[in-house]
Parts: sequence; structure tokens; C-alpha cells
Amino acid sequence: SLAGLWRSVGVEPDAVMGHSQGEIAAACVAGALSLQDAAKVVALRSQAIAAGLAGRGGMVSVALPADRARERIAAWDGAISVAAVNGPGSVVVSGDPGALDEMVAQLEGEEIRVRRVPVDYASHSAHVEAIREELLKVLADIAPRSSRVPFYSTVSGELIDTAGLDAEYWYRNLRQTVELEATTRTLLDDGHTVFVEASPHPVLTLPVQQTVEAAEAQAVVVGTLR
Repeated sequence: SLAGLWRSVGVEPDAVMGHSQGEIAAACVAGALSLQDAAKVVALRSQAIAAGLAGRGGMVSVALPADRARERIAAWDGAISVAAVNGPGSVVVSGDPGALDEMVAQLEGEEIRVRRVPVDYASHSAHVEAIREELLKVLADIAPRSSRVPFYSTVSGELIDTAGLDAEYWYRNLRQTVELEATTRTLLDDGHTVFVEASPHPVLTLPVQQTVEAAEAQAVVVGTLR
């Protein structure tokens, strides 16, 4: 809807990227998925998460670079995963509730900023493997197509052909780490200089801005609504 609002005043995207579930919206904006298929992916994937993952996990935002976050979570032997790399000093981790509680207590004791994400499941971790077959079944009939607008995947960090955004892709989108920082760097390398977060509550403008600064690039980063 917000992308449509920008377009109504003449602002057309030269490219899109999306973060986790936001990548479904990006695919719709790009023309890769019909509105009906995009809504179907959102709804049926959410139902699968509620039925198969809810109550078993959690997610926490951590103000650390990805390499340091991976060093810290190694102590829990796979019970915690890096779910998203948003910027040079901003990651989200996900996993087992008990392990996350221990990690939060440890990091807070060192005055490292942590914030719990208000969910009871662990996206972008091994937990998601439990619903793979369900996702492949319920999303089997979506019909992705090559998009009019270039689509930069935060699964791979690269520009991709959206004809491949099938059920298996949307499983990987939920299972693998969200590579927002790497994708932002790819967009900067490809000459993009204006980033608009089309969200009613922009939380990614800061890590994108931090990535711009870390890359020593010149770019404008703005939100839409608050």
C-alpha cells in the first residue's frame, strides 16, 4: 500500500529489497508476485508458523557486529542462530528460549544493548526445518514471474530473477539468515543512492544508514510513516 502511495506521487522504485516477511511485499511491489499470491504467502506461512513453531522459540535484537555475535552464541552449541544481519553493528538472533534468556542476562551484564522481539518462535533458525514440508505443500501453486523492477534478494545478497520465487524460495527466506547488510552493500555498489523504507513503523533506516556510512558511500535513507 505504501509503495502504491509513493507511486501515486510519481516516485517509482529503481530496485527493491525486503527483510524477512517484508521480502514478500517487495516481490509484490516489483511485479514478481500477484497481490493474491503475495497475500497467500503471508497468510499461509503465518498459519504454518503458528501451528508448527509458536511457543518453542524466541528472537532478540543485539547491538553487535555479526562476527562478534557469532562468537558469543557459539557457547550455546547451536541452540542460538544469527537470524538477521541488519547492519555493521546490528543483528537479530533466534533460538531456544532458555538459551536466549541466558544470553540476554550475560549481555545485559556487560551493558551490551539487547531487545527482545515480541514473538514466541525462532524464525531463521533450525526450528523452521520442522515446517518445510508444510510450506512446500501450501505454497506449491503460486506463480512467480520475472519482475519489471530489479529484485535484490536478502536470502542471497544479490540481484536475482524473480521467476525463481517459488515455494522453496519462501522456505529458504524463512530458514536462512536475512542478509540485509550485504544486500544494502550490493545496491550501493550498483549505484543506488536513495533508500526509502516503505513501512508504517520504520526500524531498518538506522542499520541501512550505518551500512552506508561503513561503506563510505553517499546515500539518502528515509522512512515513510511513523
